[in-house]
Amino acid sequence: MQLKQLHKKFDILQSKFGARELNAIYGAGEVYMPQVCFVFMNPTARNVSAIKSWKGIRAPWLGTKNTWKLFTAIGVMSKKLNDEIQLKKSQDWDVDFSEKVYRELKKNKCFVTNLAKCTQSDASHLSNAVFEGYKDLMLKEIELLAPKVIIAFGNQVSSILLNKNINVSKYRKQSEVLDINGKEYKVYPVFYPVGQGMRNISKSIEDIRHILKR
Repeated sequence: MQLKQLHKKFDILQSKFGARELNAIYGAGEVYMPQVCFVFMNPTARNVSAIKSWKGIRAPWLGTKNTWKLFTAIGVMSKKLNDEIQLKKSQDWDVDFSEKVYRELKKNKCFVTNLAKCTQSDASHLSNAVFEGYKDLMLKEIELLAPKVIIAFGNQVSSILLNKNINVSKYRKQSEVLDINGKEYKVYPVFYPVGQGMRNISKSIEDIRHILKR
């Protein structure tokens, strides 16, 4: 469920950009031509797989709740599994349950990742320079995945990925083309749906539903 050939490079960048006491968080899900690749910003320290003692899959949003509500609302996660997630405290997430969650996303042909894989000890906003430090690896990740479409969450992620100034409010249900070594990928900038972006989650759900139907 992961592109392990990139992990060592992400670990090196964790020591440069992230908290040394925490792990880098990798992308996970369907790694062979997924229907959709979801690109978030950077990992949260609340992710249970960020701690050094964690022995299982390291993947986005493990031990959290809100993002799984989004995935359920857009139809790539079952209500039954989301109900389990919402009842579970972060400390109760274990390796088996974490893998169960990502097997569900893999079954629905989704891959979930962050532009920057570095986990911070706090919720400080990352500079463009940090995201730029991950861009080449992000493009390689996309090239290896060969997704049908890419959902880029937020202005900053979308702008870095597409190398142009993006305002997601002006891109409702509209795509840009990302060229990687001569192959074109459709990128849809979408409102960021987590944290302060929770106020826009209904718009994110509406737009992603429309994109996936197409």
